[in-house]
Amino acid sequence: MSSRSAMPTFELVGLFAVVYLLQMLSAVTGLVSELFVLQPPIQDDPWTVVTSVFAHADIGHLVSNSVALLLIGIPVAMFTTRVRFHSFFVGAGALAGVAQIVLSGVFSVVPVVGFTASPGVVGASGGVFALLGYLLASNRVATTLGSALRLPNWLTYAVFFLLAGMLTLVTASPGAALIAHFTGLIVGLAAGRAHLLDPMRW
Repeated sequence: MSSRSAMPTFELVGLFAVVYLLQMLSAVTGLVSELFVLQPPIQDDPWTVVTSVFAHADIGHLVSNSVALLLIGIPVAMFTTRVRFHSFFVGAGALAGVAQIVLSGVFSVVPVVGFTASPGVVGASGGVFALLGYLLASNRVATTLGSALRLPNWLTYAVFFLLAGMLTLVTASPGAALIAHFTGLIVGLAAGRAHLLDPMRW
């Protein structure tokens, strides 16, 4: 199939739906946590690093992530290959989930107001935020502006951290995995700056 296709986003939405049905079925046996929820200690159920990216807490969570994925993911999918798109989404989403578990545990030990250890995480938002970051950093306007300003790398990444922090706070909601959102954005911004998903460059 041509690399210029929106199909990978629809494939992901379909996979979200299938996994959600599997979650409902596994709820009968009480195996939802063991199969789909990324929670500490991660080494006990290592497959959840991946399965949690496709799982969702409820139907509202599933619908909101699916809509966000379609809006943000289609423009990215149109300019990369299916394998790159899926690999990036899963890799960034898994990294975001692990960051949520590990860093929320660290922040719960260190007295930081508002942070408690995350009991578990599910959802595609880390991957979706990575796609958003990629879209923001890799488009023609951002590339042209970056070339014109010629900012040093340290300043560029400082701007990325600031932007990721602001977007994370703006999109925050009760129960949201803010560390995962922030991590996804940082990964996406860095990957977008490097045009990591552009098959003509890599």
